[in-house]
Amino acid sequence: MHTDPIADMLTRIRNAQAVKKSEVLIPFSKLKFEIAKILKHADYIEETSKAEEAKFPQIKIVLKYKDNKEPAIREIKRVSRPGQRVYVNSNKIPNVLNNLGLAIISTSQGLMTNKDAKRKSIGGEVLCEVW
Repeated sequence: MHTDPIADMLTRIRNAQAVKKSEVLIPFSKLKFEIAKILKHADYIEETSKAEEAKFPQIKIVLKYKDNKEPAIREIKRVSRPGQRVYVNSNKIPNVLNNLGLAIISTSQGLMTNKDAKRKSIGGEVLCEVW
């Protein structure tokens, strides 16, 4: 049993990149799959798909590396945790690494990046930051 499945997902990605794995499998949930799709759209991972061949459905993430075998994701960290939730207004949305990175925010209109949330002028819970 995991008390924070999003932190588990981010740790699995971090650990897989540390040992230069090409892909990682994560237990499926709609929220984690949406996070993976945002990472794919922001060009931090190569591909994401739902793998049904195991006993339980899983998310298959193909990791992305640069030419010198350096991971595309330099750092990925959890901001809002079950013990300390972090909510922001539309005017307090964080800039990650001077807008070179992104924050994934859970809003009333679904998950989106900090740039999309600023454009739509809505706040929410800051789930994680990536750069």
